[in-house]
Amino acid sequence: MAQALPKVALRPYLAQDTPVLAAIFAASIEGLTGDDYSEAQQQAWAAAAADEEAFGRQLASALTLVATLQGSPVGFASLKGADHIDMLYVHPGAVGEGVAGALCDALEKLARARGTKSLTVDASDNAAEFFARRGYEAKQRNTVSLNGEWLANTTMRKRLDDAPKPGGST
Repeated sequence: MAQALPKVALRPYLAQDTPVLAAIFAASIEGLTGDDYSEAQQQAWAAAAADEEAFGRQLASALTLVATLQGSPVGFASLKGADHIDMLYVHPGAVGEGVAGALCDALEKLARARGTKSLTVDASDNAAEFFARRGYEAKQRNTVSLNGEWLANTTMRKRLDDAPKPGGST
């Protein structure tokens, strides 16, 4: 008999999650963005979690959800304000397990419940395809300076009152 795969569970962020979420943040950047960003860009980006106290304040200032598999955190996402996905990071070892989709589904549902008509995200180059498959449309390219390095991303927007697009996942 085949064993069932563990199911992704979601819960609110707790202050004591900060060290493990900082590690997931850094591992995600290091393990998943190498095709799109140089090592120097990755290091500059990951440095945003080096100060765990400041990183924790950033997580606490938004509606942050933690995804777990078998009780262990494997990803997180945050909704800043009512309409902007500020962060969505999954540990490389949990990619393909539905973690990012579960987190994004939850943020979209929460935003809809708050009356939000659309969501935006500044998607990294490696995340843009994920968001595009979910119905987010590219609106503009951005270049941001982070710890002395320039990184590109794309502002994407999804109308939450639209019906799902055929063939797209929601």
